[in-house]
Amino acid sequence: MPVVPLDHYLRYAELTTLLIDFAAAYPHLMRVESIGKSYEGRDIWAAIVTRFDTGADSEKPAVWADGNIHASEVSPATACLVLIQKLLTGYGHDETITHVLDTRVFYICPRVNPDGAELALADVPRILRSSTRPYPYDEDALGGLVNQDIDGDGRMLYMRLPDPYGPWKQHPDDARLMIRRDPIERDGTYYRVYPEGLIENYDGLTVTPKPPKEQLDFNRNFPSQWRQEHEQPGAGPYPTSEPEVRAVVDFIVRHSNITGATTFHTWSGVILRPYGTQSDENFPAEDLWVYQAIGAKGTEMTGYPTISVFHDFKYHPKEVITGVFDDWLYEHLGVYAWTVELWSPQRKAGINEYKYIDWYREHPVEDDLKMLRWSDDQLGGVGCVAWYPFQHPQLGAVELGGWDFQFAWRNPPPQFLEAEITPFADWLIWQAAIAPRLEIGETRVQPLGDGHYKVTVLVQNTGWLPTNVSKKAVQNKVVRPVIAEIALLDGAVLVSGKAREELVQLDGRAYTASAATPWSLFQAATPDRAKVEWVVFAPNGGEAAVTMRHERAGTVRTTVMLTTADPS
Repeated sequence: MPVVPLDHYLRYAELTTLLIDFAAAYPHLMRVESIGKSYEGRDIWAAIVTRFDTGADSEKPAVWADGNIHASEVSPATACLVLIQKLLTGYGHDETITHVLDTRVFYICPRVNPDGAELALADVPRILRSSTRPYPYDEDALGGLVNQDIDGDGRMLYMRLPDPYGPWKQHPDDARLMIRRDPIERDGTYYRVYPEGLIENYDGLTVTPKPPKEQLDFNRNFPSQWRQEHEQPGAGPYPTSEPEVRAVVDFIVRHSNITGATTFHTWSGVILRPYGTQSDENFPAEDLWVYQAIGAKGTEMTGYPTISVFHDFKYHPKEVITGVFDDWLYEHLGVYAWTVELWSPQRKAGINEYKYIDWYREHPVEDDLKMLRWSDDQLGGVGCVAWYPFQHPQLGAVELGGWDFQFAWRNPPPQFLEAEITPFADWLIWQAAIAPRLEIGETRVQPLGDGHYKVTVLVQNTGWLPTNVSKKAVQNKVVRPVIAEIALLDGAVLVSGKAREELVQLDGRAYTASAATPWSLFQAATPDRAKVEWVVFAPNGGEAAVTMRHERAGTVRTTVMLTTADPS
């Protein structure tokens, strides 16, 4: 049976083969389809995972998961593959997985950005933010520092060179660590520190990074609050302009059965939720409470804190990020969506209380020493490299060394990968289990005489979430209520009631109070149920087919028998 490798990150061909092998080994539970083509023409694969003989995937509540939308964030692809593997191997052995795959469906896209990932995983890697498509101009900048491996050792480290005006100095206890020079410090050895690389068109005096020709950021290209390039660099010429993003958006919009979604990124070791652009007070209160409850479960199961992007994860206190995946799904479709930032080297080093983004601007130097000790103890010292001399073609004598960013920071080193990503499979399975789901309850057929019958059918939402999933979905009018349909056979005629009728949205248990106090018992007793009644004239008896459907809560069917017994 196929197994997800956890000792390396998969390039496109190996990932494709693994998905095909999974589908071949478990044809009753999985199929693979291409949801679109990348800029360079690669298929963007998605796995559809459910028990197919218990109903069409489109008629079941669904959870979406994706990864690797950013080029070098390759561990998210592995997280998605591990989710697929757990579902397939757990069916028939794990009660929750079996129930979920019998009644729900997963749509899993392990690698949204196959072009960028292939470049990041190349033998001689090149790191981009997202796409390999030139943007905003199809031309190279005329000069600057190009980050690359200049000594051929397979690593892209840092370069330091002495400069009396430099802002950095060595830590007195560990020469690998470069720390900030005191504001009024004058007499000492100071340095400039640059990423390892070559400088094109060097003027002998100034160093600036050379911007890549490819500056797109797929996670700025989603429709919600999209902004132009002058407002938000990398957002693309228009919403969903990029084929990879358009493929994801188109698939999700066409699959209105999706009730929850998670996109995997790196790094920070946090679970992020909307809003990215406004305060929590702007949520419908019930939606905020549900977000907090699902997030609390995520924290319990993974150990990752759950935080608001707007309140706790802004790159700058005066700036917001727009056009992102999770805001779009919640803002436009009313679906609870999440961004998981896998991996926190700080937390591995024992730094548990830190402000995720602010840490990179200001933190105690003791944190750096902790991280160096962690690198030495857990990474064999290769995470942070002692400085060694190198003759640079433009800068002359420099030293190379410092953190191996690609190895220690951007993704989990392979020995940490399994423990880091596996808990998230359980959280997504839990998210599927709380999805709304219709079931047909009691069915009554009452003979009225003269071939007339009163048919009563009860429909129940057995999921935790309401059928509409969120209040936002109702506000935006993006989801219909439960639809009841009756189809008559054998020449029967509908006397009263409608052949197709819109009922109501059905609550789940998400709004249930924590205890049955007198206050909480003022709530409606059965907001999770609805009934529909028809009067049918069927002089020869026969049967009627009843269908209850909801685009998010699934489709259920039953057949009722119309007997000819006299009601007296």
